[in-house]
Amino acid sequence: MDVRIFLLLIFLSSVAFGQNKQLLYNFESLPQNLMANPGAETSFDMHVGLPFFSQISVSAGSTGITMYDLFKVDDGTINDRIRESLSDLSNRDFFTVNQQMELIFLGWRDQRKRYFSAGIYQELDAFLYFPKDLAILAYEGNKSHMNKSFKFADAAFTAEVVNVFHFGFTNFYSEDLNYGVRAKLYSGIFNAQSINNRGVFRTVPTPEDNNVYRHFVNGLDANIYTSGWASLTDEDMTGMQTMNSLGKKAFLGGNLGLGVDLGFSYYLNDKTKITGSILDLGFINQKKDVENYRYYGNYYTDGIEILFPGPGEERPSYWDDWEDHLDENLQDETYYDSYLTWRPVKLNASVDFGFNEDAEPCNCRKPTGRRRYLQHLGFQWFAIRRPKGFVHALTVAYDKKINDNISGKVSYTVDSFSYSNVGLMVSTRLNKFNFYLAADNLLSYPNLANANNVSVQLGLQLIFNRE
Repeated sequence: MDVRIFLLLIFLSSVAFGQNKQLLYNFESLPQNLMANPGAETSFDMHVGLPFFSQISVSAGSTGITMYDLFKVDDGTINDRIRESLSDLSNRDFFTVNQQMELIFLGWRDQRKRYFSAGIYQELDAFLYFPKDLAILAYEGNKSHMNKSFKFADAAFTAEVVNVFHFGFTNFYSEDLNYGVRAKLYSGIFNAQSINNRGVFRTVPTPEDNNVYRHFVNGLDANIYTSGWASLTDEDMTGMQTMNSLGKKAFLGGNLGLGVDLGFSYYLNDKTKITGSILDLGFINQKKDVENYRYYGNYYTDGIEILFPGPGEERPSYWDDWEDHLDENLQDETYYDSYLTWRPVKLNASVDFGFNEDAEPCNCRKPTGRRRYLQHLGFQWFAIRRPKGFVHALTVAYDKKINDNISGKVSYTVDSFSYSNVGLMVSTRLNKFNFYLAADNLLSYPNLANANNVSVQLGLQLIFNRE
């Protein structure tokens, strides 16, 4: 096999992205905390994000392997390292891409202490499981894997680009409890997915027959669903027409869906707070610009028996006969039925301990009436639903208000990418203007090629407090 196929899969892992924003979660001085928990507390009365810059989130990661594993200098060859990587990776390893950018984000507090927020953000999300069986079949072939059933179910991925319109509020229910709700309207731009595929490919030895091997494809049923893709491949469309089409899809002209975020913050006592949220509990009805592909059937062959024609006899057409046999048993079709996609639901839960009370006369209590502390130690759990189950992360974090203008947070996260993810965030405020910068997996920055996960988040906004 050409090693470029396998290297492409590894390259995809090196530009993979995640959705856990543990540095922003429970950081009360930033509006983006509300996007991770609509029931979060806020220490300000109004915010206006700079369009396109109030939040930009990009992170890269991979599970099971890095680019360094393939290209490190040692005594082995690239083929040796690929074989080693194939052995190390499993069909539960994954590559995921997520990018978010806030187009508009603003919020305000009313006289009843409720905090409202609204905005639009664009999101790209893709998730690919490593198709181990198919990678082994493509790279090593089937000769050394007699009687092994190569599963087509290993091929599973989802990908989408959406614009999200949202409006929500955080309600001060009591001194102990805040809860929040955010409604979402999804405008789908692009979607592609292939999950729940079935079927196996298997080769068995048959030494008693004329041919040594027999090959089977049993129960194949694989589907690829797409929306928004067919129009992008239209050769008659100009570049400007393509951009106009994408713009219409982004602003409610695409496939529409509904969703909701829920969250709460609850105080056990002045210093101890527990929080939780469920995000993107929603769906999109994919019915516009749909083009789906299906491959199905059963097939077996005893191989090709070489025949030697006599004088004047026509030479057998081995390839044509085999192709006809294949087409009779393994079929493909294109169809245009609508389908429903579910958003990747995200769960957050945390417990937070405050200490070192802020005794400034104008800043000693929160809008809810609770005391405010300069330092916090917190523990957070995060999970996101993927086609084969939830992916989890655990974080311990410490944040501190250094002075009226500078706050910081440091975190340590254990997740599917690594057990050594150290993150740091700094938030600065100059008068009403706020800027924050956050980065994960700092220990890997000296050698990014050997990093399983690297992320950067930044944002700019105006933040106001009532006098």
